[in-house]
Amino acid sequence: MLGGYLVTNAWGRPLEFRLTTAVQPNKVQQILYGPTLAEYVHADLIGKTLVEKTATQPTLIVTDNPAVLDLRSRVNIPVVSLVAPPGPEEAIALKHPRASVSLYFSSAFPDDRAAIEARLDKIDPAVDLAEPFSRIKDAIAEARKMGVTSRAA
Repeated sequence: MLGGYLVTNAWGRPLEFRLTTAVQPNKVQQILYGPTLAEYVHADLIGKTLVEKTATQPTLIVTDNPAVLDLRSRVNIPVVSLVAPPGPEEAIALKHPRASVSLYFSSAFPDDRAAIEARLDKIDPAVDLAEPFSRIKDAIAEARKMGVTSRAA
């Protein structure tokens, strides 16, 4: 697994981009972490590392991977996903005019709704929240070609 992190301004313009080295849990880790492995890899190893190493602190984290919603318990920044988690009890759905799809945030942080809505209100209406993910994927592919992914976040 590889993580990419793009911080944008309210107009969707890039401010900072980071990516992690590949994280590949071995069989022993898979056994020891069991069902908590995905949360550990996405929230602790990838997500938290990227947020902590970023010079530009975001006010809202948007992800296309619902496993990253667990990052919210490690950072003091609301996290929303463009994709619903597999367990409906894990997240609260949110409709907002700035998003063409439903957004989901952790049901463990129900008080985040007001902060998420306030931050979404500040985003330019022309910005599609899903669009930057294609740029992130393209940037990761280009970085792989250049051999950049062999360096740590």
